[in-house]
Amino acid sequence: MTQANEALARRWFEEVWNKGRADAVDEMFAENGIAHGLSDDAGSPLRGPAAFKEFHGKFVEAFPDIVVTVEDTIAEGDKIAARCTVRGKHQGDSLGFAATQAPIEITGIAIVRIENGKIVEAWNNFDFMTMYKQLGAI
Repeated sequence: MTQANEALARRWFEEVWNKGRADAVDEMFAENGIAHGLSDDAGSPLRGPAAFKEFHGKFVEAFPDIVVTVEDTIAEGDKIAARCTVRGKHQGDSLGFAATQAPIEITGIAIVRIENGKIVEAWNNFDFMTMYKQLGAI
């Protein structure tokens, strides 16, 4: 089970982010799935594939060349922790300000809980503060 869960987590980053496949969200994110740490309101996580795809669409529009590199994973039971590096060039206006054409490189960790071959809950901690600094937004 642990190896299959780790493979799913790696596939998530490859398909959803590196290949930009929004349709892969439906394949891997449970209908009742919850993603913490990605909305502007910490008390309101993203719920379900539709909400995640909305976040994904904005982020991919801002960084169409995004590459997420999974540096390390640790698996135990139904949870996988992935340490990642995110790189891209800010080419779209979907973050609420004009594209800067600036490159970004940030790090982060996602802890993902998997049930029945789908992500049911994820806790995301990515360094968005550094990203906004690199873009000159703060």
